[in-house]
Amino acid sequence: MEIRRVGVCVKPEQPQLAELVRSLEKWLVERGLEAFPDPESGRWTEAIGQPRGELAHRVDLVVVLGGDGTLLAVARALGDQDVPILGVNLGTLGFLAEIAREDLFPSLEAVLAGRLRSEARMRLDVAVERDGAALGHYLALNDAVVSNTALSRLVRLETRADGEEVTTYHADGLIVATPTGSTAYSLSAGGPLVHPTLEALVLTPISPHTLTHRPLVLPPGCEVQVRVRDARGGKVHLTVDGQVGRELVTDDLVTVRRSARPTRLLVDPARSRFEVMRAKLRWGER
Repeated sequence: MEIRRVGVCVKPEQPQLAELVRSLEKWLVERGLEAFPDPESGRWTEAIGQPRGELAHRVDLVVVLGGDGTLLAVARALGDQDVPILGVNLGTLGFLAEIAREDLFPSLEAVLAGRLRSEARMRLDVAVERDGAALGHYLALNDAVVSNTALSRLVRLETRADGEEVTTYHADGLIVATPTGSTAYSLSAGGPLVHPTLEALVLTPISPHTLTHRPLVLPPGCEVQVRVRDARGGKVHLTVDGQVGRELVTDDLVTVRRSARPTRLLVDPARSRFEVMRAKLRWGER
C-alpha cells in the first residue's frame, strides 16, 4: 500500500489540538507526503480544509484525531471509498481509535513501512421506507437502533430475517449491530461480544417486556426488516451509530443488510483483540 496523500480529520471544537495538527502536517511534508485536512483541522494548517466526503476521493490514508465517535463519523463520511483509517484515541475508551496520542508518529512510521495490518470491519446498509417510498439511506459501522424516546413507553417491532418472521419485540427498542458494534450499545443492553473481524448481525432487544427475548446472532447475509407496529403514543426514532437518523411512525419499515463495502482500520498486528478487550473492559481487575 503506497501512501502519498494523507487526510487529517479531527474532533470538532477542539482548539487544543491545533499544535498536534500542525506537527502532523509538518511531519508529513518533511517525508514528501501531501496533507489534506478536513475543514476543522484546516483551521490550523497551511492547506485548505476540504469536506470529508471529498477527501475520500483524494487520499490514500485518513488519520483521525479524536475518539470512537469521531472515527464513526469519518467512516460514514468516506462512504463507499476504500480508504484505510488510522484512529488516534484522544477520547476515553478507544475501541476503534486504538493508537495512543504519544504513539501517533511511530505508528505513521509503521504505516509507511507496511508494518500495520489493514483490518476489514463489516458495515451495515440501513434503509427506511414509508408506504413503499424511500425516506433515507445510511451506512453504519456500529449499529442501527430503533427505539422509543418517550418515557416509560414500549414499542412493538415486528422483525423478520430474510422474509421469515423472527418475533415481534415488545421493548424499549431493538439494536442491530455489527461485530464491531458489539462492544457499544449492544453490550450495554446485554448483547454478546463478537470478534470484530467476524461477519454477523447481532439483534439485541432493549429492555424487552418478555424475558425470553434474548440477543440473537444471525449470518451476515441475512436481510433484517424491522417494522414499527405500535409506537404506543411515543416518539420512535432510528439512530445510526448514535449520531444520525430520523423519526419513525407506525408502519415505517427499517431494512438492514450487510454493506458491500467494509471499513478498513489499520491496527498493530502485535496487539491481539483479546489484549484490547482486556485493556478496555478491564478484565481481570478486582
